[in-house]
Amino acid sequence: MTTAISRRKFLQSGATAAAAGSLMSATSAFADLTQAGGAPSPVKLGLASYTLRNFTRVQLIADMKQLNLRALNAKDAKDHLPMDAGEEAKALADYAAAGIELHAAGTVYFPKDEDDDIRSKFEYAKRAGIKVIVAGDPAPATLPRIEKFVREYDIRIAIHNHGPEDKIFPSPLDVLKAVKGMDPRMGSCIDVGHCVRAGTDVIEAIHAAGPRLYNMHIKDLANFTDKDSQVDVGQGKMPIRAIFEALAKIKYSGFVDLEYEIHGEDPMPGVIESFGYMRGVLAGMGYAMSR
Repeated sequence: MTTAISRRKFLQSGATAAAAGSLMSATSAFADLTQAGGAPSPVKLGLASYTLRNFTRVQLIADMKQLNLRALNAKDAKDHLPMDAGEEAKALADYAAAGIELHAAGTVYFPKDEDDDIRSKFEYAKRAGIKVIVAGDPAPATLPRIEKFVREYDIRIAIHNHGPEDKIFPSPLDVLKAVKGMDPRMGSCIDVGHCVRAGTDVIEAIHAAGPRLYNMHIKDLANFTDKDSQVDVGQGKMPIRAIFEALAKIKYSGFVDLEYEIHGEDPMPGVIESFGYMRGVLAGMGYAMSR
């Protein structure tokens, strides 16, 4: 990976027209990228709400406005997208009023191989109008039962890999082995950080998943063997441009959701830098950004 572009350098070098040499706000800079010329970006950026797990929905919505971002992968954390139907309806109304669109729910867990428990998770996604459930470590024996509900609800399952600590799905390749031959709506959510820590080349994993790739969690690491080495996107070793190129090549239609797991009590500076870097990479590839 070449030297990381800091948000300050990125804003100074291309995305701004700052008066008197001062930097624009992050929101204004992102708006400039949104309006930039070029082909529409084949890579759609979103936010995993787990990034703001320590903050309420009100703050989550405010932060997404600051990021000039509408696409959300929502989780039942704090009050982001509660499993309770009544509370979920309140959350959906708040997101609709703010112009935020939910494209996935997760990570959602399936601890029971029982129809009622599994159906409740699909009803949760259906109420929200969500077509992708990011699933955390469903037991392989449970997959045929989950597949039955995938067919009934026409909702995709994207099984999330969790790295070498995960005894079931450490790598996206393990997910693909488990769903081989199953309904094509049974697929993968590639977490790039956990992927590389499992010793899997992330570009190879993207091509292997192909049409079964339904969601991606993006993050960056300074050391591919150290879970605790997460840094702002662009400051580590993750081949962000190559990842975006691979996604474009397979015609990936899902979202790349930032899952920023560090600085939990004050994540926004790093989140802003991460989106600035990713948007800068896409702009450098000649793409116009959309919200």
